[in-house]
Amino acid sequence: MSQTSNRRGVLVDRLLGVAVFSHAHWFFGNLYEAVAKIPDRIAAAESNPGLPRSPLGAGSPGRYYAPIAPLITPAAIAALVAGWNRSGSRAWLALAAGSSTAGAAATVYLLRSVNPRLFFSPQPLSEMRRKPLLKRWYRVNALRLAASAVALVALDQARRAGRGSRS
Repeated sequence: MSQTSNRRGVLVDRLLGVAVFSHAHWFFGNLYEAVAKIPDRIAAAESNPGLPRSPLGAGSPGRYYAPIAPLITPAAIAALVAGWNRSGSRAWLALAAGSSTAGAAATVYLLRSVNPRLFFSPQPLSEMRRKPLLKRWYRVNALRLAASAVALVALDQARRAGRGSRS
């Protein structure tokens, strides 16, 4: 094994480690939000007098995701690019990158289209306006959970396949 391919193998392994960690963080964070009904609580909460509700305000899950979110999809894509020569794990890496990208697209949709109206209006919405937005939030979150779960499984399979075919 050449020194260059050895370095590439180490790089792929490290990128896979970052991708697995960040996707697990994302999956379990989204799962917790759904099970604990965090969106319902935040959407119904009154803002503090004089302080607007914000994505990084008290009680917001944004504080939990902010440090890791920028790594999630780029790590999966970087692992795909760096591990492209690993023929045994290439399909798994592509599946992980694709799933991660789909989950990121769903997140962008929520952040741009649903969350501002649902969570950051000056006052909580009436129940009639809040319920359809919450329903949409939970449906899109289910897609994010599925995407991150598929990515985690694919990343694990890529790691296993890569152990036997380092080139």
